[in-house]
Amino acid sequence: MTAAAASDRRVLLAAPRGYCAGVDRAVIAVEEALKQYGAPVYVRHEIVHNKYVVKMLERKGAVFVERTEEVPPGNIVMFSAHGVAPEVHEEAQRGQLATIDATCPLVTKVHKEAVRFAGEDYDILLIGHEGHEEVIGTTGEAPEHITLVDGPDDVDKVEVRDPEKIVWLSQTTLSVDETMETVDRLKERFPSLISPPSDDICYATQNRQVAVKMIGEDSDLVIVVGSQNSSNSKRLVEVALGAGAKASYLVDEAAEIDEAWLEGVGTVGVTSGASVPEVLVDGVLEYLAARGWGDVDVVQPVQESITFSLPKELRRDLRAEAAAALADGA
Repeated sequence: MTAAAASDRRVLLAAPRGYCAGVDRAVIAVEEALKQYGAPVYVRHEIVHNKYVVKMLERKGAVFVERTEEVPPGNIVMFSAHGVAPEVHEEAQRGQLATIDATCPLVTKVHKEAVRFAGEDYDILLIGHEGHEEVIGTTGEAPEHITLVDGPDDVDKVEVRDPEKIVWLSQTTLSVDETMETVDRLKERFPSLISPPSDDICYATQNRQVAVKMIGEDSDLVIVVGSQNSSNSKRLVEVALGAGAKASYLVDEAAEIDEAWLEGVGTVGVTSGASVPEVLVDGVLEYLAARGWGDVDVVQPVQESITFSLPKELRRDLRAEAAAALADGA
């Protein structure tokens, strides 16, 4: 395969890309908690699915744990942007911990929908990926009412009590196209299936997929910056390929790019998942520019202006609350 002529080389940079409002809120919440209360601040699970961000916060004093029981009594624990089940809040109370809930407000919306529909005795078909933290948290709100549907191929396995009283909800970070394919398949089986009051797939996930479709159709190669455990980043690779990109790869940083990917390539598309800081995208652009892809065109189908306020717990003296909880349990 021969190298593309220098005059044919360009980069299509997707916008919006990178941090969404929920991720920005969660990362700032950890940083603010460390400033206000000092280290350590424990975080249950990775605050967001990005290796660079997790390591950066660890250097500042955050301690990431997988189970609430790993946090010593009398400390502060923060719940990640992906949300947790009610039982996790109960674990924290039993463990005499002060808590900060950094769950993305859009994930909280899905939790509330699950609680409401379960309260009305609906069967809830939750479209999402088995084992994902967000799915675990949402399912925990109403485990007796929720059935996981992991893509279109799962539809034929679904069993419900009353086909006239079912509703679908979804994980917020899925592929829009695949989710709607699953919904269409479900409606073929269950014509009375109710949709949620608003789309569960978050605005940021949708916007990033729209942008990557636009660059994908004109790109020989699309590089998506994001971690392997990031659902929305992996979906961007799939969407790019579906839009017509000849190849697409997910990388955490520029050092993971294989130069062989660039052989014969004229147009390179670049985007990043919703938990990726812009410094990592800058590194990819610098890598490409050093190899002749310095002409960058921004493709921006939509503007984003949404922001979320920080968790309310950051307005309280949580160290004092944790000490009080420890004293009460002594």
